Amino acid sequence: MDRLLCITANMNAGGAETFLMKIYRNIDREKYQMDFIVSIKKEGFYDEEIKKLGGNIFYIPPKSEAFIKSFLGIKRIVKEQKYKYVIRVNEHSLSTLDLIAAKLGGAKVLIMRSSNAGTAGGKLKKILHKIFKFLPRIVPNVKLAPSSEAACYTFGKKQLDKGNVKILHNAIPYKDFIFNQEIRNKMRKDLNIENKLVIGHIGRFNEQKNHKFLIKIFKEIKKENENAMLLLVGKGNLEDEIRRQVEQLKLKDSVMFLGVRKDIPELLMAMDMFVFPSLYEGMPNTVIEAQATGLKCIVSDTITKEANITGLVTYVSLTNNVNIWGDNILKNCTYKREDTSEIFKEKGYDINDVSNEFINIIFNDRL
Repeated sequence: MDRLLCITANMNAGGAETFLMKIYRNIDREKYQMDFIVSIKKEGFYDEEIKKLGGNIFYIPPKSEAFIKSFLGIKRIVKEQKYKYVIRVNEHSLSTLDLIAAKLGGAKVLIMRSSNAGTAGGKLKKILHKIFKFLPRIVPNVKLAPSSEAACYTFGKKQLDKGNVKILHNAIPYKDFIFNQEIRNKMRKDLNIENKLVIGHIGRFNEQKNHKFLIKIFKEIKKENENAMLLLVGKGNLEDEIRRQVEQLKLKDSVMFLGVRKDIPELLMAMDMFVFPSLYEGMPNTVIEAQATGLKCIVSDTITKEANITGLVTYVSLTNNVNIWGDNILKNCTYKREDTSEIFKEKGYDINDVSNEFINIIFNDRL
C-alpha cells in the first residue's frame, strides 16, 4: 500500500483541508492511504473521520514557536515511517521548508499545492513570502493549484506557462448538492427563517474573508428589506469582533452565527443569495458548492473568474461602496433554482474524476 503524508497546520474545515478530505474519501483505500502532520494539538474537525478511514495523525510543534523542532520532527516522521510521497498545502513560500525536511527524511515525491492567491498576516509575513518565492519553484517535483491565479501566486507565471503546474479543480460530490425544494423548506423551518430573504456566507472568521465589510453590506440591505437575514457559517479568531460589530449596528436579531457545520448542502439550499467579499482567494470551495445548489453568488472581483463555473456568479469591486453591493444583491435575489449537475460534470468538477487524476499525478509511474 502506498501512503501519502499530508502536512498542514490542522485538519479543521478550511478549504485546503476540505480538499484533502474529499480526495481521501474517494480514493481506493486498499491501495492508497493518507496520513497527516499537524502543528496544532487541539483536535481538528476532521480528526475523528481520518482515524475511521485508517489514517494516522502526527503532531509537531508550530514553526513559529520551535522552528528547529518542527523541521526535525518532519524529517524524523518521514524517515521512521518510510514515506516516499509528501504533500504540503500552503499559501506561503516558507512552507516549502517542510518539503525540504521531508526530502532529508527520504521522501522522493515532493508535492506542493497552492491553496490561495494571497497571504494572510502582517507586512513581515508578506515580505518573507516574496523573499523566498523561489523555493516553491525549485523544491517540489509535483506542483498543483486549484486555479491559474493560485498557480501564479505560488509558483510564478513562467512555471504555469511551461506546463509545470497542474491545475486540479476543487471538485465536489456534486450529486449531494443538487437543489431540493423539500430540503430547503425543512432547513428554513428548522432555522425559523421561512419567510425571510436569506443572505449567506461560509468561511473562517479571519481578515481574508472580509466579514466587517460583509456586515456593512448587510446593514444596507436591511434598510431596503427589513425581512432580510444573514447566515454566517464558520469559526475563527475574529468571530468575537464581528459579533460586537453586529451588536453595535443593531443587527443581532437578523444575523445567525451557525459555527462549523456538516450540513453545508442543506444550508446552501436554504439561502437566497451567497455573498463572498474576500480580499483574495485561490479557488473558493464554498462558491463552487453554492453554485452546485443553483444558488446565485455575489463575490469580490479579486476572486478568479474561473470560479464562475455556471454563470451564477456576479463580480463586484471591493472599491465600490456598500450601496452598490446591496443593490446587486437585492436585484439578483429573485430567480428559479436550476439543476447545475451537468455543468459540473462537463467542466471537470466531479470529485471521482479529480480523485483519480490526483492519484495518477502523484503515484502512477513516478518511482
